[in-house]
Order: sequence, then structure tokens, then C-alpha cells
Amino acid sequence: MTRNAPLPVRRGVAPSRVHLPAGTWPTLLDFMLERFKHIPADILRKRLERGDIVDQDGVVQTLASPYRPLRWLWYYREVPQEESVPFDLPVLFRDDHLVVADKPHFLASTPGGRYLRETALIRLRSQLDLPLLSPLHRLDRDTAGILLFCVDPQYRGAYQSLFQDREVQKEYEAVAPLRGDLNLPKVYRSRLEPRTGHFTMHEAPGTANSETQIELIGKISHREGLGHYRLRPHTGRKHQLRVHLSALGIPICNDGFYPDLLAYADTDDYSRPLQLLARAIEFRDPYSGGLRRFESMRRLAFVDDPGPL
Repeated sequence: MTRNAPLPVRRGVAPSRVHLPAGTWPTLLDFMLERFKHIPADILRKRLERGDIVDQDGVVQTLASPYRPLRWLWYYREVPQEESVPFDLPVLFRDDHLVVADKPHFLASTPGGRYLRETALIRLRSQLDLPLLSPLHRLDRDTAGILLFCVDPQYRGAYQSLFQDREVQKEYEAVAPLRGDLNLPKVYRSRLEPRTGHFTMHEAPGTANSETQIELIGKISHREGLGHYRLRPHTGRKHQLRVHLSALGIPICNDGFYPDLLAYADTDDYSRPLQLLARAIEFRDPYSGGLRRFESMRRLAFVDDPGPL
């Protein structure tokens, strides 16, 4: 989609688009005022006055532009007062097909909501001058560790097939409470579904659609009652590891979503990262044929050798 956009990638940010449905609004502004009610009217007017919005042919739209249905508008999404995430994003590997980064806690994988430039994707596009870079999978903003990107869309399908066919092995580590009556290692399965009207997940009756292998690496000597766990998900459901450990009565330390959703905070508490790390990822490369394994250099804050957060 970016290749056919009438606007270029700008400082790592690809343009967004919106389709104009059938309708009889007199002007484009009339449509925008109705379609984007969550955006103050003066901001919409200013964007048209500045020439920030173009149609699919690259023609700049103005306050006087008539509404033309069944076409596309292109623009750059803006996020006011985006907070800077003060952690580095090291690149562990790069070739003509792949970029592998070691994502810190608190940095979103891709743009969404109130995060745009302070995301792994936008940082790397700008840092590496790779405007077509795209994610091959995602990590929660709260989760640190190995994150894979594809350099060019022409290669993406082969890598995506590995994820879809479950030919990618992922390994995570977590710090969570100990339970003397919990027999580990074990494979935990359940059915995960979105919680109605909310962004979190919950376990529901029915056939299991998520599976995680869980083992205890060891007790954390200087943190009484806490254990260091290795997690190997065999499926990739949203929040899967967080829900599974919470369901077992050992919620991951510093989890603000599970078992209970904590009150939203305007700013992050960088001293309390979620104790979940995407430690390693392994697969056979569809182009080189070689076995690839990438490991995070990070350490969880509660483990004996803290290292960088």
C-alpha cells in the first residue's frame, strides 16, 4: 500500500488513508466533521488549510474541496504530546531480508493509539533508512525482547508463512510468584477471547485455542516468593502468556492488566517494567535455508543479574 501512496514515507512514518463512502456531503470538510467527531473541528480545518491532506491522485484538498465519494484520502497521522521512551533499541542482526531488534519495555512495536514515532517500527525505519520496513510479528508494548522485521514487502510473505504454519519457535522468560502446589513443567491450554467492550482477553468455555509450555527455571534468591519461569507459546493469542500465568495463580510481576486491570496512568512508571521478556526466536530461513536463532541481550530486573531493563 505504501508503494502506491501519493505521499512518501516521512521521517519513518508512512501515510495513512481513509476511504470516502457513498454520500452527499457538500464539502470534504462537512464529511470530516461528521466522520472524525473525536477530533476538534479547528484541527480538521487547520489540516485542510495547511494542505496536509491529498486525494489518491496527490491533489491537495482545501476547505473548499467538494466531497467526491468512493475515493481515497491520504494524510500523515499526528499524535499530540507523544512521550519519549528513554530506552535504546539495539539492532542485533541485519541483512537484505531481515532486521532483528532487541525491544525495550514501554516501546510499542507499531503505531497505534497515542503512539506513533515512539514505536519500534518508526524508529528503525528512520534509523536504518528503510522506509518499507514492516513487522513480521508484534510484542506487547509492556514486553521486551526479540522483534523481527522484514526489509522489503516482496520478502514478507515467506516469513509470514513460517509464523502462520507455527514453524517459528519462541521462548520467553518471566518473573512471577511461586506456588508450591503447582506441578511444573506443564502445558497449559485454554480458550482465549476478547473481553466484551475492552482490550483485554479472558478465558472462555469451549475448545482451547491457546497453548503454552511452562517451566520453572529456579527461585530468585533475593526476592522471596518469586520464581524465574521459561515460557514457550505454541500459539500466538493476544496477551496469551499474561492470561495463562494469571489463570494459574502466578500473575507476572508488574502486570497492570491481569488479573485485575489497574487504573490508567497518563505517564509510565519506568521503574516498574512488566517482568516478561521475549528471550529467543528460532526458525529456518526461507531464503538462506539456514537455521536462525536470535537471543535478547536483556535481563529481567528481578533476576539475580539485573543487566539493562
